[in-house]
Amino acid sequence: MTEEQHICTGLSVKDMELVEPLAEQQQCWSWQAACGLHGYNLRDIFTWSLLKTVAMGQVLSLLICGTAVSCQYLAEAGVETPMLQSFLNYAMLLLVYTSVLVLRKGDRNILHILKTKWWKYLVMGVADVEANYTVVMAYRFTTLTSIQLLDCFVIPVLMVLSWFLLKTRYRLVHFVAVGICLLGVGAMVGADILAHRDQGSYNNVALGDGLVLLSAVLYAVSNVCQEYTVKNLSWVDFLGMMGLFGSVISGIQLAVLETQAVRAITWNLKIGLLFTLYVSCMFALYSFMPLVVKLSSATAVNLSLLTADLFSLFCGLFLFHYTFSALYIISFVVIAVGFIMFNAVPTYSALPESGSTEDEHVNVTAQSPSDSPPTVNGPRQP
Repeated sequence: MTEEQHICTGLSVKDMELVEPLAEQQQCWSWQAACGLHGYNLRDIFTWSLLKTVAMGQVLSLLICGTAVSCQYLAEAGVETPMLQSFLNYAMLLLVYTSVLVLRKGDRNILHILKTKWWKYLVMGVADVEANYTVVMAYRFTTLTSIQLLDCFVIPVLMVLSWFLLKTRYRLVHFVAVGICLLGVGAMVGADILAHRDQGSYNNVALGDGLVLLSAVLYAVSNVCQEYTVKNLSWVDFLGMMGLFGSVISGIQLAVLETQAVRAITWNLKIGLLFTLYVSCMFALYSFMPLVVKLSSATAVNLSLLTADLFSLFCGLFLFHYTFSALYIISFVVIAVGFIMFNAVPTYSALPESGSTEDEHVNVTAQSPSDSPPTVNGPRQP
């Protein structure tokens, strides 16, 4: 700035030397606030809670890897009974968690839940069962590459549903993190193509791709219901009602669609162990996932599950002799970076607190994180 400009502003050169760094710092703060980083330093971001969230997300991916490996072996043995496998999982949830609801006393027992919220849990159960079924059906019509790419559609749908139903508000850094994770998925699909792992069918690609997109929407509905239930009610409520309605719905579909396929199974020790492995992994996945959702969010959990295909591929290198590609490692690192970025900065809820007016709440949520701590990844607790 020239001497004439200093005179016009009424400030001395010494004063301007103090003002200019402050202006630059203010500009930096404005950029950080827009990205959701204002009020955070490295110690605030890389916390034990973040490490625990990352580790728990990868445990979920390993459980999905276990289900994928067992399904692969069952398919090689000529067993294709997805509804039977789903039914056994829901039956386990029914036996364990629905029994807890039955034994409850007071206004939180299963009769009270069914009287007041039965249709909500019915929607949740239908969405979950049919999401599992439609994605399995998609393999009959389209390729693995299409399924891996289109299955990621669950993340933007989930973010939209969370925005309108859970009033979750995302910052710029969250959208960037999702984009990074999807780039990692692209690298994984590229590695599959280079390794000639474009498995599946070309019978009716349009129908298969449509089934994948439908399953993504249904998964998003189920995940939003799960996040609302575990953060506002109880994870036992979610698992108990999922076990009840999931068992009924999958049981009906099993009787209608797979009776002949079940009768055709040649049971032996190997088949029994594979069914046991699948059901054990699925039961652990359903039991463990609500805890991770409560700690983070349904969107964060689905981002962490993007690495499940990579774990399956790594297992396939030893079990099914897949071809290795360095792109698998790159995709894993990229997805992990995006997942950490998403969880490093909390989302917040636009839901007003109990007893507050909408105008008062707007003022509260407009504050920076350093002035008013946001609710982490989900709706406020009642």
